[in-house]
Amino acid sequence: MIGASGGSGFFLLIILAFAFLWLVLVRPQKKRQVAQQRMLDEIKVGDEVVTAGGIYGEVTEDSGEDVMVRIAPNLEVRVARRAIGGVIQPEEPEPEPVDEPEPEPGSESPPAE
Repeated sequence: MIGASGGSGFFLLIILAFAFLWLVLVRPQKKRQVAQQRMLDEIKVGDEVVTAGGIYGEVTEDSGEDVMVRIAPNLEVRVARRAIGGVIQPEEPEPEPVDEPEPEPGSESPPAE
């Protein structure tokens, strides 16, 4: 019965290969799809978006499957919601560095010995 155990080992190897492929390929893809769908569901009027074609604009109207996007003053286009590639997060201003006053020459204490 040596041949029977060799066949079950091969079968186990095939199962492990499918499990590995699922962990490496399918699972991360599902996570990306869920994150993309969540982003599309959360789009609201006033959000700055970029389309899959690379056009930047601001959402002015939400009508279910389509959104109106202002891409220039007095120019709006209707874009399919699923064609939006991402929402641009507003940039937070960097804090201004605080300038510390420089010590006056000669006021430095000599190094301790």
